[in-house]
Amino acid sequence: MTEKNLFCSITGMPNMGKSTLLNRLIGFDLAIISPKAETTRSRITGVLTEDGIQYVFLDTPGYNKPKTKLDRHLVKTVRDTFSDVDCALFLTYPKEHFLEYEKKLLDELSEKGLPVILGINKADTVSSEIAQRCLVSLMEQYGFADGCCFSALDGTGTDVLMEKLYAFAVEGPHYFPDDTLTDIPEKYVVSEIVRERLLFNLRDELPHGCAVEVMRFKERENSDIVDIDVNIYCERDSHKGMIIGKGGSMLKKIGTEARKKAEDFLGCRVNLQCWVKVRNDWRNSEFDLKDLGF
Repeated sequence: MTEKNLFCSITGMPNMGKSTLLNRLIGFDLAIISPKAETTRSRITGVLTEDGIQYVFLDTPGYNKPKTKLDRHLVKTVRDTFSDVDCALFLTYPKEHFLEYEKKLLDELSEKGLPVILGINKADTVSSEIAQRCLVSLMEQYGFADGCCFSALDGTGTDVLMEKLYAFAVEGPHYFPDDTLTDIPEKYVVSEIVRERLLFNLRDELPHGCAVEVMRFKERENSDIVDIDVNIYCERDSHKGMIIGKGGSMLKKIGTEARKKAEDFLGCRVNLQCWVKVRNDWRNSEFDLKDLGF
């Protein structure tokens, strides 16, 4: 069997379900998800190999108007993926007209000359008739190479999406071993797990001002325990108190939830220690952004 591969960028505005779709397609909860915008802060690579074809999906941050230096970094991350892929999967939700920043993103994709597949996600929230009407309307407004409706949440229609993507695969050797799910370091995945628990447990204004850095990741000799030390950074002293909570209750809750999920991911026991530190306005500091890996 001739080997094929496809590099595909999953792109769109915030809260379109890009990370949910990535997890659905590769069959593993790799990218963190939450109902809050700007959950994804970097390019997440997910790999699926089946029937001789290796699909490499690049989940990207939501494309929107930058408000901080971090936001500008996220937009640059989105743009940088366009040079590394064979096609782009543009996600939106059922509607008949594109939003302002969706049009800007589509214009950038057009300038790159990439084939773009329109993916109308969250099709389970409307009737099939409405979803198809929206698909026809949006397809007429832009030169999409193809398009379909689906639900990343329950998987309906994702088989059709994979059939659409199959047409863009090119002959060539696989870039990763066939059993690979991602090339992301385990340390990074653990930091994202902790940040996901922050997103779910804290107020709306707090998570965007939080960053997570793994300071120690060490396997114990002759043991199945991994010791992980994590720093949680926030922008204000008042935020530090909210993250820690009364008597340390919130930090304990976040740490416990993150530890359990990290153990599921790593397949071993985890000793997770979390500390909260203040980095004033780190999202607008070039030094802090670079120091934190952005």
